Amino acid sequence: MVSLKLGAFFSLWSYAVLAFPYSSPNDSSYPPFVQTKNGTIEGVYSAVHNQDFFLGIPYAQPPVGALRFRVPQPLNTKFSSTYSATEYSAACVGYGSDEWPYPFLSEDCLYLNVIRPANYSDQKLPVAFWIHGGGLYEGSAIDERYNLTWMVKRSVEIGKPIIAVSVNYRLSMWGFITGEEVIKSGNANLGFRDQRLGLHWVQENIEAFGGDPSKVTIFGESAGGLSVGMHLTAYGGRDDKLFRGAIMQSGSPISYSTLDYDPSELLTASVQLGCNNSSSILDCLRTISYDTLNAWINSTASYAFSWQPIIDGDFIQGKTSLQLDSGAFVHVPIISGANSDEGTAFGPKPINTAQDFYNYLINAPAPAPAPLTPSQATKVLSAYPANITVGAVPTNQPLSYIPGPGIGASSRRSDAYAGDVAMIAPRRKTCQTWASASLSAYCYRFNTIPAGLGPETGATHFQEVAFVFNNKLGGGYGYPGVSVNPFEGMPQKFLELSDEMSAAWVAFVHDLSPGEWWPRYEGEIGRNWVFDANATGLGYRELDDWRKEGIELISGWNAEIYRR
Repeated sequence: MVSLKLGAFFSLWSYAVLAFPYSSPNDSSYPPFVQTKNGTIEGVYSAVHNQDFFLGIPYAQPPVGALRFRVPQPLNTKFSSTYSATEYSAACVGYGSDEWPYPFLSEDCLYLNVIRPANYSDQKLPVAFWIHGGGLYEGSAIDERYNLTWMVKRSVEIGKPIIAVSVNYRLSMWGFITGEEVIKSGNANLGFRDQRLGLHWVQENIEAFGGDPSKVTIFGESAGGLSVGMHLTAYGGRDDKLFRGAIMQSGSPISYSTLDYDPSELLTASVQLGCNNSSSILDCLRTISYDTLNAWINSTASYAFSWQPIIDGDFIQGKTSLQLDSGAFVHVPIISGANSDEGTAFGPKPINTAQDFYNYLINAPAPAPAPLTPSQATKVLSAYPANITVGAVPTNQPLSYIPGPGIGASSRRSDAYAGDVAMIAPRRKTCQTWASASLSAYCYRFNTIPAGLGPETGATHFQEVAFVFNNKLGGGYGYPGVSVNPFEGMPQKFLELSDEMSAAWVAFVHDLSPGEWWPRYEGEIGRNWVFDANATGLGYRELDDWRKEGIELISGWNAEIYRR
């Protein structure tokens, strides 16, 4: 196991935020031990929060050497002695700003963490299983912004105690390599399969920690929300009884990119890496040193490659938008939502004129995986008009705000479209699908602009995470490339909103309902709950019919031109 050593651990992360003091021999819970299928695990007791931490627990064999680019393999041996789960493992190798504060990366990274409230040994507690985001190319369960301590603490405060688990999974080429050989050998979508094995580990072991394996809720944000959606549709929607509820934050069962792939990519990569003359490209890639392969993945030579989820006929059996239409998904209650201004994180810049917007639409715009025809682009221009700032976009961005030339005077319409393609149209389709199947769906829009963000950004992607995790001290924020503490200098209502959101998520994990105040989504046009720190009572109900024309266009194209 590759682990964080304590010196580096504390030099990087705040003692107060991590709440990671070792117990003394005088602590009644010193130290916590658990007997798992693979042997005894020792954790660490936090007297500050009255919680037990079990960090860096292996749930799979290290995916190195002959196991690189293979479906994860379960542990097949017993621990030779008591396993010390008192430090976070290394993060899986990723490529982006999420890694910058945590430079402890390794191929040997398939570990998970369990956080439980102490002194609940006489109960079997519901379990929240967190899957981090990061575009499937960055991020980890050791990211301080995903510290589960505060959510578990909130669960105790409201009398609905839970256990929380977070999981590492392989990223980028390591976890989402594509190609004909990958599919034929059954080794596609490895990152999702890692998560799945982690869920199986929970089923086999969480009872030993005081958890109830029949009461697991999976939750995630962005690529983590997409991951949750993929587990809802995995294997044709087969219900393996791994979870009883699901929460998707800015992610859904409909991928935000194409599920097709370019078969030439693996062949091109094999040429650059010297494996093109091998009878098996994958076997050759397994022999390349970690340093060489990592340097290549992180080089400009590989930037054009799209290591991503793909239809493999197994884990992903077809276009998931069509699966939703046919009812081929796991029928469990959900929370599903997105943020008002998702598109400011995804839209192109600058978009100064209608012609700029049109050109964007017909030239393979991101995040859409295919360009539109001139006829389709004209329909989008009509559905996302120039006066979209006047009441058509539910947002806390000032209606009078017009971005400058660096962003573009027409960027609000293009950003609205980009956010709808990536997050909001799939979210609405998901909520409508659940409602039509008479399943409980609690849908939301996050409409609060945290500290450090201006009107050009608004309530953009990711901003609800600190509120859900009740991370009111801003742990994990303030590093280079990471925004300031979302609550810094903000009114008391921002802290109250965090308490409310975290409690709602906990209540859903505990009871499969976030609270009577949050309406179930019912009918073709259901109702969302809007989380808004500027509103009376921290939020309100709304009809989910805004931008109806544009979102219906996008939903109709998902299986046709977006191939997802």
